[in-house]
Amino acid sequence: MTYLAKPKFHHPAIETNALGFTHRDYEGAISTLCAGCGHDSISAAIMRACFELSLPPHRIAKLSGIGCSSKTPTYFLGQSHGFNSVHGRMPSVLTGANLANRDLIYLGVSGDGDSASIGFGQFAHAIRRAVNMVYIVENNGVYGLTKGQFSATSDRGSKSKKGVLNADSPIDLVTIALQLGATFVARSFSGDKDQLVPLIKAALEHEGAAFIDCISPCIAFNNHDGSTKSFDYVRAHNAALNSLDFMTGKAPITADYAEGAMQEIALHDGSTIRLRKLNGDYDIADRAAALGHLYRVQASGEIATGLIYLEEGAGDLHARLNTDARPLNALGDRDLVPGAAALDRINAGLR
Repeated sequence: MTYLAKPKFHHPAIETNALGFTHRDYEGAISTLCAGCGHDSISAAIMRACFELSLPPHRIAKLSGIGCSSKTPTYFLGQSHGFNSVHGRMPSVLTGANLANRDLIYLGVSGDGDSASIGFGQFAHAIRRAVNMVYIVENNGVYGLTKGQFSATSDRGSKSKKGVLNADSPIDLVTIALQLGATFVARSFSGDKDQLVPLIKAALEHEGAAFIDCISPCIAFNNHDGSTKSFDYVRAHNAALNSLDFMTGKAPITADYAEGAMQEIALHDGSTIRLRKLNGDYDIADRAAALGHLYRVQASGEIATGLIYLEEGAGDLHARLNTDARPLNALGDRDLVPGAAALDRINAGLR
């Protein structure tokens, strides 16, 4: 019955955000994916994150490529800008759109086939150029649209639904994103909304290339015994790095106390909390340590999830190119065509 439009009416006491929008204002069309698909859970997490951040839907641009994952932008943020590109080419389209209009919030949705195979080079260049975006890969380790072949992220030794073993080494997009210079790197699981929603909120607020690899089991072709990306396998092997929440920015509240010590903190609403610092050894600001941790966890057969790396204040593509603060699509002829005199000065400086 997906051809039926969603009803517009809702309960008069439904929750609203700071803009007066309800959760329904962040929805899209009814999903046509298989019932139980992990991708729908990711769509729900995206809608929840945008609702809780009170983002105006018209300020968001959602882009995708080809695949089950790339169909999902139809199912969320129906009032946002959208563009469905060709297979593997979403990153270059997003980069061009970002250069033309830096005022929008860019959300790229892709899959393991779209980003780790035909679009691998496009993924790499968008990350290394620090395009200001949230890049989500809905990773199920299988080509769902073409009936269950292994993808480039399928783990070696994992078994297909037909019982075939994968002999190829996998591409770990989280490791690649770290090596390419992404300034926000995370991994999550479509079945863990308590972890995924804060990660998406933090990524949306981050300036620079934010990458989230989200394991999303394919209910039709990759959710069986022998799959390393099934619901049961990921739940049993999830090695979460951190317990996450996200708070929007206000005047900073600082604290300085030793590991293992307790400090009482006054909050903005007048209440107080008592904090005790844990003796932790994982540093999300250490890129080399993050890579080492990923290798160690992978070697033990576990899956590291959570916020893996964060670099604040690194800037984005516009900062590197020193572009105008105004969106390029808002500049007129006077700004874009300075005239012959300006050209003469440039030529004179090159002689």
